[in-house]
Parts: sequence; C-alpha cells; structure tokens
Amino acid sequence: MKKDNYRHRITIRMDDVLYNKICNGAKASMIPQVEFARRLLTKGKVTVKQEIIADVPELKRLIAEFGKIGSNLNQIAWHYNSGGSRSREMYDRTQRAISELYAMKYEVEKMGGDFRGYSQARLRKKQ
Repeated sequence: MKKDNYRHRITIRMDDVLYNKICNGAKASMIPQVEFARRLLTKGKVTVKQEIIADVPELKRLIAEFGKIGSNLNQIAWHYNSGGSRSREMYDRTQRAISELYAMKYEVEKMGGDFRGYSQARLRKKQ
C-alpha cells in the first residue's frame, strides 16, 4: 500500500498491556508502530525476522572449513550413490570428515558459549 492511499484515520484507546505489545512488536520488527498495527489488522500477524551478523575471524575460518568438508562429503556420497566400491580409502575419508565435523562442532559450541556470556552480561546491565 502507498501512503497516498491512507486517507482515513481511526483512533483507538488501549490499556497498557496492549499498548506495550504494539510498541514491543514494532520495535522487534524494526518498523513504525502504525505500520506494525496496520500489518496486524491486514494480515493477522507480523513475522519478525532476526538476522545475526557476526564479523568474527574464527567464524569465517570455520565457515570455510565447513564448506570444504561439505564438498568432501558430497564427493563421498556421489561415489557411493553411483555404485562405487566401498574401499578402505573411502571409509577413511568419511571417518576423517566426520571427525573434523565433530571437532568443529565443539569449537562452535565453545564460541557460542562466549557469545551467550556476552548477551547475558548485556541483559544484566539493563536490569
């Protein structure tokens, strides 16, 4: 809808609970309160999408490694699915890829703990 089409105005009164829901929903959606209320009226709900952006060198390195491991696993799957033999070399490659994934999983969990600690500290400041 274009703003030019908004020729009519409705004013409503609401209690604190409803008003806070509108304010908090609009803030979480990063849209003006009036647009949030308009979307609620027209669509019945507003989907809040949160995108987490992290510029952390360790994460970039892990993402690159995940890509390489994923490529290896795709090659292994293609080999098996095309009727390739189950050689010791393929078994070893599969085990290596799985081991690398687990090692990286623990690195990511460790980093996630660091990030959780930061957000918890931020929440404590607000209180």
